Amino acid sequence: MKKAASSLRAALRRAAIPGLAAAVLCSMTPAAPASADGAGRPVNDKPRVILMHDPELDDQNTLIRYLLYSNEFSTEALIYSSSGVHWAGDGNGTKWFVPGREYTRFGLNLCPCTSWRWSPGERFIHDAVDIYQQVYPNLRKHADGYPDPRELTSRILNGNIQFDGDISTDSPGSDLVRRALLDNRPGPVYLLTGAGQSTIARALKSIKDQYENTPQWPAIYQKVSQKAIIQSFGDQDNTYANYIKPNWPDIEFRQMSTRIWGYGARNAVRPEDGKYLSSAWTKANVSDVGPFGAFYRVWGDGKQMVPGDIFDYFGFSGLTTAELRAMGYIVWTPPQEKGSWISEGDTSIFMNLLDNGLRGYVDASYGGWGGRSGPDVDPSGTSSSDYASARWFGAAQEDFAARMKWTVTPRYSAANHRPSVKVSGQPDRDVRRGQVVTLVGHATDPDRDDVTSKWWQYTDADTYPGTVSLTQSSPGRDLAKVQFRVPDDAAPGQTIHLVLQSTDNGSPALTSYQRVVLTVKS
Repeated sequence: MKKAASSLRAALRRAAIPGLAAAVLCSMTPAAPASADGAGRPVNDKPRVILMHDPELDDQNTLIRYLLYSNEFSTEALIYSSSGVHWAGDGNGTKWFVPGREYTRFGLNLCPCTSWRWSPGERFIHDAVDIYQQVYPNLRKHADGYPDPRELTSRILNGNIQFDGDISTDSPGSDLVRRALLDNRPGPVYLLTGAGQSTIARALKSIKDQYENTPQWPAIYQKVSQKAIIQSFGDQDNTYANYIKPNWPDIEFRQMSTRIWGYGARNAVRPEDGKYLSSAWTKANVSDVGPFGAFYRVWGDGKQMVPGDIFDYFGFSGLTTAELRAMGYIVWTPPQEKGSWISEGDTSIFMNLLDNGLRGYVDASYGGWGGRSGPDVDPSGTSSSDYASARWFGAAQEDFAARMKWTVTPRYSAANHRPSVKVSGQPDRDVRRGQVVTLVGHATDPDRDDVTSKWWQYTDADTYPGTVSLTQSSPGRDLAKVQFRVPDDAAPGQTIHLVLQSTDNGSPALTSYQRVVLTVKS
């Protein structure tokens, strides 16, 4: 899993990310540039994002969280997309069928059909942006960079929504993806999809059809392959396997599916974080907080994305699995307490792009709030792909709660904000075996809260297989200094990841990080 970190392609991409060297702090000066935000990345240096969703309730919840963090992205489009479980049809009565889809399972025989689990005139993305417009004045009081709601509305497009996995025609969404991949702006374009990948596949097919038999093709192929990064919750319509991977094998595909952000969260959450799935916490921090809270789907809320959808029984409360099945519903995950967490299944697709200092966007093996391309060892010593994302869940939920509060709080001083964490020197540096390394970090808080800081080694993200002995000074104070000796058995090229983690004592308590990656040289 860690081979990607040393591949030439990943190295070239890292070099192409604008401002990567500024993600912690450049040079040896302790002061951040005036244009930098709390985590040290210049505020104008935002990842280019094209976000794609289908009308599943977890996509709606994910979209709410995305909009709360939209000041950290350059959002180029919000695209309605299809998947194997949601597609709109062409409106002409054309019937569609793909073997093995959910309409053939559980003894069902419901298709060929003209659409599947898609409301006529579906507008959940428009609805979410309309709500964003209501809370935009308050959000702007708490952070710079939130996009104008009118600008976001103008960027809502239809992708290839007609049929599951159909890439036979262009769409407004695929046209925009194609233009973004062909333009001359430097750095990657993150194609984030919580649905299928037919819109991406169609864009790539259009590029290939146009250039494959021309002298420009080798350069176009290389450019697009270096520029596109697909971060997807699985392959929800098989178009990655059927078209993208065979025809564009050098495009980086980051598998971002996690249980902690989805319907299976209760089987992945750490015991101490179980409260974040409860009705009490969700009600107090999400569903009772302003218009976004009212839009957020929770168990027993009486809603359905599509009226009569036999797979969407989440709006019911007080009914057993047997009772729901007797009503004709396909119960595929057990009913939970009214008002509690259902899912934000696709939130992981953008969480590693957040400017929280973990720099999870640099490489899929780095890890962050969206998980990592590999398992982490949990406190019991068990290697677990769940723990790679679950270890961050509590901090991410507290941060979400703070931003939800921003939406209803017109005064900056009446809410909490992340501490600012900085480390002197480069975030990526070379070291030698036997060298004594000293790292100095500094944490401040915009609300003048007390901040507790600690350094730790992220051994799961390391390529060095052992641990280092950390000597920390001034624990729990603004200044966080750590010293260690590079082990003699470290091989050239191996990496050691050290993370400075700083948490304030505000309500909710918020955490920022800085990751330093040390590469052993001969």
